[in-house]
Amino acid sequence: MSTAQQVPDILSPEFAADPYPAYRLMRDSRPLIWHEATQSYIISRYEDVERVFKDKSGQFSTDNYDWQIEPVHGRTILQLSGREHAVRRALVAPAFRGSDLQEKFLPVIERNSRELIDTFRHTGSADLVADYATRFPVNVIADMLGLDKADHARFHRWYTAVIAFLGNLSGDPEVAAAGERTRVEFAEYMLPIIRERRGNLGGDLLSTLCAAEVDGVRMSDEDIKAFCSLLLAAGGETTDKAIASIFANLLLHTDQLAAVRADRSLIPRAFAETLRYTPPVHMIMRQSTTEVTLSGGTVPPGATVTCLIGAANRDEKRYRDPDRFDIFRDDLTTTTAFSAAADHLAFALGRHFCVGALLARAEVETGVNQLLDAMPDLRLADGFDPVEQGVFTRGPQSLPVRFTP
Repeated sequence: MSTAQQVPDILSPEFAADPYPAYRLMRDSRPLIWHEATQSYIISRYEDVERVFKDKSGQFSTDNYDWQIEPVHGRTILQLSGREHAVRRALVAPAFRGSDLQEKFLPVIERNSRELIDTFRHTGSADLVADYATRFPVNVIADMLGLDKADHARFHRWYTAVIAFLGNLSGDPEVAAAGERTRVEFAEYMLPIIRERRGNLGGDLLSTLCAAEVDGVRMSDEDIKAFCSLLLAAGGETTDKAIASIFANLLLHTDQLAAVRADRSLIPRAFAETLRYTPPVHMIMRQSTTEVTLSGGTVPPGATVTCLIGAANRDEKRYRDPDRFDIFRDDLTTTTAFSAAADHLAFALGRHFCVGALLARAEVETGVNQLLDAMPDLRLADGFDPVEQGVFTRGPQSLPVRFTP
């Protein structure tokens, strides 16, 4: 069994500043690390993370979500398994794919993007994170659910507290308390709206969730509240980071930005490569149900396993020249990149593959298209170098750009 002595600790400032060299060290020589502070086994190789996510033999579960996410969301679909999970997923999934997504929600996505861009398209400068990325996905989700977008500041504060709670690897009690407060505040806000909506169904997603029924099963008010909480945090934070990262990557690789500008059919490739190269979520935890042998050793039953997506997505055994951003690479399949058959790991895989992947794709493609239309000569502000921040989730905190108004 290897120890964490030779690689930077995942809680260290050195790791937070740039985890990628540490990821390489882990993959090369420490593929299984017992991490005392988080009481978890850390895995970093693509083959191991893929195996945990796909897990057809029931060796890994999401039981650890009881303490990881239930304190902030309540009991969510992520914690369910077997038939209970299948039925709940069948209740929520239709809204995030096919005709519902195209006909009901694509216009919502396009309108929200356009409204935000209109606030700065004539100014010649913007911060794509503060002015656009942090606002766009939350506005879309609020609009989809039929909530008041005037409450944006409250939504943003809630999901920021939730993400901080999920990424609170060092166990800061203030961060934990703020996350748990959010669960109470969100319930007080959301449950009356759900009860009112049940009596006045409309064409919004919240009404769809209230009315959905599969095999005689309907979602309770608590189920719906927990799902909305999860949607706001997962859909807000990840798409926010994804939009910021795709632009940071393209603005730093001007030849590829020019290619995407000239041929918008390349946007899915640019998004898929961004998900591989700079994924919004860098780690997901699972729990072993039995003793499991992985690269580098054995994990006992009942252990927390920290899967390093950011490391696995840059595994040189899976991708050629993995530390290079290349939207034209031929070892990443774009056609399956937003499905459970994806060969990157940013959305997880298997039965807990991200239910909102196609929504994220629609938001990112719409955003990139509309921003490039509005700002054909988009470029980084002089002297600015985008810097990623974060350990659990990661992305640029600021992205100042210039363009001809």
